[in-house]
Amino acid sequence: MSTRTAPPPQTGSTKRSPTVRIATWSATNPWKAILAWTVFVAVCFGAGAAAGTNQVAFSDYWIGEAGDAETIALENGLDAPAVEQILISSPDGALDPEAAAAAAADLRTRMDALDEVAEVAGPVTAKSGDALMLAVTMSMPAHEAADHVDPLLETTAAVQEAHPDLDFAQTGGKSMSNELNDQLGTQLAQVERFTLPITLLILFIVFGSLLLAGVPLLLAISSIVAALGVYALSSHFFPDAGGAVTSVLAMIGMAVGVDYSLFYLKRVREERRRSGGTADPARAIELAAETAGRTIVTSGIAVIVSLAGLYLVDDVIFSSIATACIIVVAIAVISSLTVLPALLAKIGRRIDGGKLLRRKATSTGPGRGEGRVWSALLRPSLRHPVATAVIGLVVIGGLALPALAMTTSVEGRESFPKSLDSIAAYDALVAEFPAAGLAHSIVAEVDPADADALAAAAADLQQRTRGDALFAAHGDPRLRIADDGTAIRLDLPIPYATSDPRAAESLALLRDDLVPATIGQIPSADYAVSGEPAYANDYADHQSSRLALVVGFVLTATFITMLISFRSLVFALLSMVLNLLSTLAAWGALVLVFQYTWAEGLLNFDSAGFIGSRTPLLVFTILFGLSLDYQLFVMSRIKEAALGGAAPREAISQGIRSSASVVTSAAVIMMSVFVAFAFIDRIEMKQLGFALALGVLLDAVVVRVMLLPALMAMIDRAGWWPARWRQQTPVAAP
Repeated sequence: MSTRTAPPPQTGSTKRSPTVRIATWSATNPWKAILAWTVFVAVCFGAGAAAGTNQVAFSDYWIGEAGDAETIALENGLDAPAVEQILISSPDGALDPEAAAAAAADLRTRMDALDEVAEVAGPVTAKSGDALMLAVTMSMPAHEAADHVDPLLETTAAVQEAHPDLDFAQTGGKSMSNELNDQLGTQLAQVERFTLPITLLILFIVFGSLLLAGVPLLLAISSIVAALGVYALSSHFFPDAGGAVTSVLAMIGMAVGVDYSLFYLKRVREERRRSGGTADPARAIELAAETAGRTIVTSGIAVIVSLAGLYLVDDVIFSSIATACIIVVAIAVISSLTVLPALLAKIGRRIDGGKLLRRKATSTGPGRGEGRVWSALLRPSLRHPVATAVIGLVVIGGLALPALAMTTSVEGRESFPKSLDSIAAYDALVAEFPAAGLAHSIVAEVDPADADALAAAAADLQQRTRGDALFAAHGDPRLRIADDGTAIRLDLPIPYATSDPRAAESLALLRDDLVPATIGQIPSADYAVSGEPAYANDYADHQSSRLALVVGFVLTATFITMLISFRSLVFALLSMVLNLLSTLAAWGALVLVFQYTWAEGLLNFDSAGFIGSRTPLLVFTILFGLSLDYQLFVMSRIKEAALGGAAPREAISQGIRSSASVVTSAAVIMMSVFVAFAFIDRIEMKQLGFALALGVLLDAVVVRVMLLPALMAMIDRAGWWPARWRQQTPVAAP
C-alpha cells in the first residue's frame, strides 16, 4: 500500500488564521514572547496570592431537606455546636473507677480554662464499665471550630502525659476534619513527587532529548501556577469550595498542558522531516500552527464546554472544580499558542532530538518503524471491521453492564482511614457509647400560639422511637428549645453508620411517618429532618437527579463541536458514542471493584458498599473531556490524510499511525497520574484515580485501536464517508 500525506498548509497566503499569526510572531520574537509569558505567570500567581482565596459560606453546602432543617435551626439559634469527645479507657481493659474519675476531673478542669471551650459535660460511664466519655462543646460557631481545635488536642495530650496508666483518645467532627485534610495534603504532595519524574522520563523516551522533554513539563507546570493565581482571583466572584479542588486543577492542567505541547512539538518535527530536515525551524513552527495549533484551540474549546456541564449540578463543589479546570485549560491553550512556539524557535534545529533519534529517523524514514507496528495493530480492524467492532463492543459492554447496579452515597466516618487517630478514637467511642455516634436531627418552628403544642409533639415523637431497634437503645434523645419556645431541635441517636441501610430506613420512618404524625399535625409547623444520614441521602439524590442533565449537555456539546470541526453528521455521532463508551466502562469497573470486597487487598481499601456520589459525574466530565481531546487529534489527522487524497481506509490507517505515538505517550502519562491517586488513603480518591486510569487505558487500547478504525471502515463500506473529505487529489509522499 502506498503512503500518501496531505500537502503542507498554504500559510503563505495573504490571509492567515489568528493561530498562525500568533505563532509566527512568537517564533520570530522569542525573547519577547518568553518574557511576556513569564510576566503573565508571575502576575497571575502574585495577584492571586495577594488577594487570597475566598471560601464559600458554610450554608452553601446545605442541600435538600437537610439544608432546610439547618436553615430553620440557624434562624432560631439552634444550629448544632461543635462538640469534641474524649474517651478514657485502660490499656489492660479493666478501668479503675477512682483513677478514671480523677483523670476526668483533671481533664474537665483544664478544658474549662480554655477560651475555645463553652461547656464540658460531666463524665458518662459506658454500660460495660470499661470507659468514660466527656463531651466538650466549643465556644465558636461550628463552621469556625476547625481553626480552634488544636488547644483542645494539646490539652488532651497533656492530661494523657499526667495520667500514663490510662488511655485518652479525642475525636469529633473538627478534629477528624483537620486530620483528614492534613493526610490528604501530604499524600497529594507525594503524588506530585511521584508523577513529575515519571512524566519527564516518558517525555524523554518520546523525544530522545532531555531538553525537549522538559518543554511540555515546563509549559504544564507554568500553566498550573498561573491558573492557581487566576483561580484565587476568580474565587472572589465564584467562591472556592476548598478540599481537593486545586488538586483536580493540577491534574487537568498536567493532562492538557502536556498533551498540547506533545501534539504541537510532534507536528513541528514532522514538518522538519517532511523537508528532509532542511526547513527552517520557524517555518516548521508556522506550518504546525496551521494544523496542530488549530486543533489545540478546538480541543481546548471542546474540553471547556465539557467541563462547563458541571455547573448544571448546582453544587458549590462541582462549580469550584468546573471554574478551576476551565481556567487551567484556557491558560494551557494560550501557552501552547504563544510561549511554546517561542521556546521551540530558541531550541532551533535541536528540535529533531538527540543523535540516536535522528539516526534512527534517517535510516527508517519518518515514523516508518513505528508505523509498521501500528499497521500490524490496525490490520484486523481494517480487514475485518465487523468482527473487530463486535469484539470491542463486547469488551466495553461487559465492563459497562455492572454500572446498572451502581449505588451512590456520601463518604461517611465508617469509610475514613482507620490509620488516623481521630477515626480510631471515633470507632472505639461508638463501640462503648452507641448513642454518641450519628443522630437524626428534627428541627421545627411554629407560631407563638402553638409553642405548647410543639413541646407536646416533640415528647410524643421521642416516645414513639423508644424501643425501636432503628434508634439507639441507650442514651436519651437530646432536645434543645429556643428561648421563646417556638422552635426545637431534637437529636435522635442511631447505632448505625451513614451507609448502613438501617440508617436510611430510620430516616425514611421519621420523614414519612413519625414526624408528620406528630409535629406535622400542628397547622403552623415548619419542619425538616437533618443529620449526617439525611445529608448523605439528600446529596446523593441531588447528584443522581442532575446526572442525566449533565450527561445530556456534554453529549450535545460534544456532538455540536465535532460536527462543526469535521462537517460530518455520522462522524460527530460516532465520536460522541465512542467517548461515552469509555466512560460507561469506567463506571461499570468502579462498581465491580469498589462495591464488593474481592479487590480490597489489591488496592488496600475497605469496601463501603457504595460509590462516592461525586465520583460518577467527575469521572464522566474529566474522562469525556480527555477522550474528546484525543479524539480530535486523531480525527483531524484522518481528515487531513483524506484531504490529501488518501483512500478512506488508508486515511484511517495513516491518521491513527501518525498520531499514535503522541496519543499513546499522553495516555501513559495520564495513567501514571491517575494510578498514583488510587493509592491515596481516601476511598473517593481511590475510586476517582482508578476509574480515570482505566478509562484512559480503554480509550487508548480498545477504542483507538479496535473500535474507531473498525467503525470508520464500516462507515466507508456503507458509503457514509464525507464527500468533502475527497476533494483534493492524491499527493505522493516525499
